[in-house]
Amino acid sequence: MAQPERPLRADAVRNRARVLAVAYETMAVEGLSVPIDEIARRAGVGAGTVYRHFPTKEALFGAVVEERLQQMVTSGRDLLRAAVPGDALYSFIKWMVIQGAADLGLAQAMAGYGIDVNVVAPQAEAEFLGLLGDLLAAAQQAGTARSDVTVPEVKALIVGAQAMQGYNPAVAERVIDIVLDGLRPR
Repeated sequence: MAQPERPLRADAVRNRARVLAVAYETMAVEGLSVPIDEIARRAGVGAGTVYRHFPTKEALFGAVVEERLQQMVTSGRDLLRAAVPGDALYSFIKWMVIQGAADLGLAQAMAGYGIDVNVVAPQAEAEFLGLLGDLLAAAQQAGTARSDVTVPEVKALIVGAQAMQGYNPAVAERVIDIVLDGLRPR
């Protein structure tokens, strides 16, 4: 019979939280290619400490991406409750694009660069896609979004607009407006 897991000591809890915070900060600026040893160094812990909590780079990045997607879903749900349905979709897409410009790791994860979100954070990805579906359905029911647009297409638009932000930020806002106009009914 397997022994039940013991709760983590207070210092182990602090180390895990520090590693996650540093991994998030590092990924946001440098993307998903940052080595675990570098994250450990910046967190002030040994690589063994990181591997004790996260046995693979994918596990660490999955935990970071899962937390970020959960934050996005929470924000999107709040927006859906507070805003006019059609406005909620457009506001959320714009916000996601802006977040992607400030968070290279999230933008790369959403684009499938370096990790497969469906593998490392399947529940968070499912909740994110569910939120997109709810936002899109509300906008379609309100008549502010085209009825032939699907959730995968909205996600692709977000990913594309995030990539465009990094390519040419000077025209990014105008291009986002053009993309959003393409979602509106003809």
